[in-house]
Amino acid sequence: MWQAFKPTERNLRWWQVGVLVFVMTMWHLLSRNEQTAFFIGEPIKVAGRIWSWFLPFAVEPNAFFPEGLAGRADIYRHLGTTLLETALAFGLGTVLGLVFGLWLALAPTASAILDPYIKALNSMPRVILAPIFGMWFGLGIWSKVALAVTLVFFIVFFNVYQGVREVSPVVLANARMLGANQKQLLRTVYLPSATSWVFSSLHTSVGLAFVGAVVGEYLGSARGVGYLILQAEGTFDVNTVFAGIVVLTAFALALDALVGRIERKLMKWQPRQGETEKL
Repeated sequence: MWQAFKPTERNLRWWQVGVLVFVMTMWHLLSRNEQTAFFIGEPIKVAGRIWSWFLPFAVEPNAFFPEGLAGRADIYRHLGTTLLETALAFGLGTVLGLVFGLWLALAPTASAILDPYIKALNSMPRVILAPIFGMWFGLGIWSKVALAVTLVFFIVFFNVYQGVREVSPVVLANARMLGANQKQLLRTVYLPSATSWVFSSLHTSVGLAFVGAVVGEYLGSARGVGYLILQAEGTFDVNTVFAGIVVLTAFALALDALVGRIERKLMKWQPRQGETEKL
């Protein structure tokens, strides 16, 4: 009997939906206690808050929303700000990490000299840089972008650096025997070797880019989803806090899915897990 419900490739999606339904049901049941709801919110009110954000018109009180919903279109302005900060930080951090990772991986002398400083910078809690970036770049989007870039950069940098350093010496020797110069080695050996490492880091960097943008908005901003969450925390409105978290999570998943789609197109030569197991 149990074998029929055992997770497989065919019913995996149903298991994932089942876990979500179970979590939401438990959340709803726990939130029926008013004291508990004060701390964990109520899923129906969280959904209502998200609905009200994206609806430009009001909803009259009904069975689902006794208090009604005051429609507001401000979320587009706040969300646009956060997404712009995230996209800029993600792009700049990725490019800088890729460039410096390749450079230091191919320059052993420079790598040996800068190694302790890179480790020191990576060990430093980057959140403490937010006030400094606020003084340097002001309270606009660039202070948030700068903070998020520091989070994305090191993830990409270390993955690219490690990917290039782990290129097979045999492959390099064979390429040099065939007359490949440094540029050809970079294009045909080093970059393909580092590509899988890069995309692995990008999936992690998506969340960190959002973290940097939202934390920056916490510390000083007049717009952004982080600003909305901060305002809700000040009035103990936990439902709005959870609504902001859900919205940010949804867009982070969308950006991660976009990265995954690009990865599948660029990594067609790499066998998938299922194909590897068959071999």
